[in-house]
Amino acid sequence: MTTYASPPSGMTVRPATLDDAAAVCALLNEVDVLEVGRADTELADVQADLRHPEVDLERDSWLLYSGDRLVGYGLLWDDSGGERIDMDHYALPDRPDGALHLFDLMEARAVDVAAANSAARAVVHLHLNTAPTTDLKALQARGWRTVRRYNVLARPLSPADALPTPPPGVTLRPCDSEPDRRRVHALLQESFADHFDFQPRTYEQWLDDIDGKNADWSLVWIAHVDGLGDAAVLRTRNDRSAMAWIAHLGVLRQARGRGLGSHLLRHAFGHYATLGRDRIGLGVDTDNSSNALALYERHGMTLDFAVDTWELIRPVPARM
Repeated sequence: MTTYASPPSGMTVRPATLDDAAAVCALLNEVDVLEVGRADTELADVQADLRHPEVDLERDSWLLYSGDRLVGYGLLWDDSGGERIDMDHYALPDRPDGALHLFDLMEARAVDVAAANSAARAVVHLHLNTAPTTDLKALQARGWRTVRRYNVLARPLSPADALPTPPPGVTLRPCDSEPDRRRVHALLQESFADHFDFQPRTYEQWLDDIDGKNADWSLVWIAHVDGLGDAAVLRTRNDRSAMAWIAHLGVLRQARGRGLGSHLLRHAFGHYATLGRDRIGLGVDTDNSSNALALYERHGMTLDFAVDTWELIRPVPARM
C-alpha cells in the first residue's frame, strides 16, 4: 500500500473554516454531477456540518488543493464517544494521489479520536456512492470493506396525491412546541434503536445533528394512536432544490402493522404535492429490519442512486 507522509507534489492541505462553506459546497456538487448526474448538495447542509459544536475544524477537517484549485474535502466526527468514528471524504478523480493522502490523514485522526475515547480500536465508517469518484481498489487495499447499502428512492408527485384519511384511532399533529420537539426526539431514538449503526443522542446533540435552529418544524408530524399514545413520527424537509425530502419516518415497534408507515408516507406525498413540489425522496437501509424498503416500493418509490457504507478497523496502539 502506498502512503503519503506529506502532500503530493503541487498539492497542499489545510483545515476548513466556516468561510469555506461555499467553496466546499461547490466541490461537493462537482462530485455529485460526476456520481449522480446532478448537483445535490445544499449550502445550508455544508454550513451545518462545519459549525457542528462536536467538530473541531482545526483537527477534524481537511481541504485538499492542487495549486489554487480545491479538489478534495474531508470531515470527521465522533457520535459514539467510543470506537465508532464517522468520516466524509470527497475528491475529484484527477488527483488520486491527493485523495489517498487525505485518507492517510483522516485514518490517523480517527485512531487518535478512538484512543482519546479509551477504545481499543477505531471502527471508521464512510458513505460512498456505488459508482464513486474514489478509487475503490485503492480503498480496498487500505483495508476498507463494504458493510451496508442504502438506497436513495424517489417518486414523482402530482395533484392526484391528496392528503390521506387517517386510519381509525389515529390523529396527526404538527410539531409546534418545545415539548413536541422533545417527543419527536424520544420517538426517533426508540424507533431507530435497533437499526444498523444507530448511535444514541441526547436531545441537545440531536438538535445540533439536524440543524434544529434552522429547521422548519411545521414539516414534522407526530402520530397519536388511541390506546397507545404517541407512536410514530414523520420528519421532512423542503429546503432541497432537487426534491422534497423525508428525513425520518419512525414507528414504535408496538405500533407496527397498523398502517402507520403507509399513512405517514402518503401524508408526505399529499402535503408536498399541495405545495407544488413535483418529486420527493428518502434514504433507506436495504437490510432494514422493519422491511421499510418494501413499504416504500409498494408506494411507487423507485431507485434514484445507491450508497455503500465502507468500514475500516484500525487498532489503537498500546500506550507505553
